[in-house]
Amino acid sequence: MQVAGIYSFKNGQEILEQYYAPLLVEVFGVVRSVDATEHKSKTTGRKYNPASIYKSFKKRFGALRWKPIQIRCEHAAADSLNGYADQSAHSIGYRKLDFVKEKLGTLVEIGKPLPISSTCAKMTIFRNLGHIDCGIEIVPVKAFAEEMSSGVSYFEQFIWDLESRGESDIDTPVIIIGIDA
Repeated sequence: MQVAGIYSFKNGQEILEQYYAPLLVEVFGVVRSVDATEHKSKTTGRKYNPASIYKSFKKRFGALRWKPIQIRCEHAAADSLNGYADQSAHSIGYRKLDFVKEKLGTLVEIGKPLPISSTCAKMTIFRNLGHIDCGIEIVPVKAFAEEMSSGVSYFEQFIWDLESRGESDIDTPVIIIGIDA
């Protein structure tokens, strides 16, 4: 695959180049090592299979000793409104970063809807918990997303969302890498 675009959020590119240059080289190497043609749908042969592409990223990052981090989120029963009674005493969920190495978190957003909250909340949560200092998000560009067998968000929309939202003091420095086949 090829890197089609890079967007720096909260000075992410400058920070990554200064403090994480070797890891940034690894990330770009992983992107370039994934052969999109190997991930065409077996039934139609025309659309790309996002789950298969993600597995390829997972294998390659794993070979370089990048590890996923998953944290458990346990919530007390919420306050009820209008007499609503929560049926569970606790709600348990998880938050996950796909790959982390030396406090650099990476999300590969292929094959899943891409909420802006991943950069604006998830990266910040993991930074606040001491797992990362900054992050990278890898997302398809619009032309590539349109060739996927399932609907996914894309680089250009994500950038528009971030620019429209603006930066906040609590945001984590990240770069968003737009990829194409």
